Amino acid sequence: MKRLIVAVLVLAGVLVAADYAAAAAAESVVSRQLRERLGLADDPSVRINGFPFLTQAVGGEYRSVEVRADRLEVGDLHNVQLRAELRDVEAPLSGLLGSGTPGLRVTDAEGAVRVGADDLHRMLPGVERFSVGNVDANAIADVVDEGGDPTMRQLDPESVARLAGTVTIAGKEYQPVVLAELQVADGVMRVVPRDVRGSDGDPLPEPVTQLVRQAFALRIDPGGLPFGVVPTKLQARDGTLEISGEAHDVVVGSLPGSGVAG
Repeated sequence: MKRLIVAVLVLAGVLVAADYAAAAAAESVVSRQLRERLGLADDPSVRINGFPFLTQAVGGEYRSVEVRADRLEVGDLHNVQLRAELRDVEAPLSGLLGSGTPGLRVTDAEGAVRVGADDLHRMLPGVERFSVGNVDANAIADVVDEGGDPTMRQLDPESVARLAGTVTIAGKEYQPVVLAELQVADGVMRVVPRDVRGSDGDPLPEPVTQLVRQAFALRIDPGGLPFGVVPTKLQARDGTLEISGEAHDVVVGSLPGSGVAG
């Protein structure tokens, strides 16, 4: 009985190891394909979720595939992060094994591109020690109570960012804190300052306030999101600005008999 138990455990271990090895091989194939299709400089990180992998592979259907790529260069941006989750993915096993036509059909895709603080800082000449942060409803309410625009109460806190930095105007150094509304339209990100005051919470001189508003207003075009994702949301996230959205029924590469190549 002991020998049987040991044999079963060894066999289970071998099967699990084989399953993980097969998943790793498939992830490598998908990564190379996505690098080519998305025009990336390096292979992205790909993770096929769900266990066992081989059961999914035999059916050619996968519940979830995660894609990540860092330090991408997009136009004038040099530190862009890509995150995507592909759900209900169809990928024929022959394609993953390299013996067929590689291609993915994705039922639902969520994608996000993050623009780092370093890239944002380069767009703000004259601003030093720049940072991006989140705000909550209480922070917006406090600003309004201290004389801010009352219409700011109507803003979704997720669409507002706290921008801070140091500027020198007429030989004097200021440390403005800006609450900015984050907008996205036609795939373009816009940062619209709504409130400007000093780091101590006190109002700045009006000429300084106007200059800061102009300096912190940004328009950023990160280009089209991968997998045909339509950008719908812009928010501050982990010290970056993240633009995200969804797509449905996406084909990456080509699938046998589909007549479609993406």
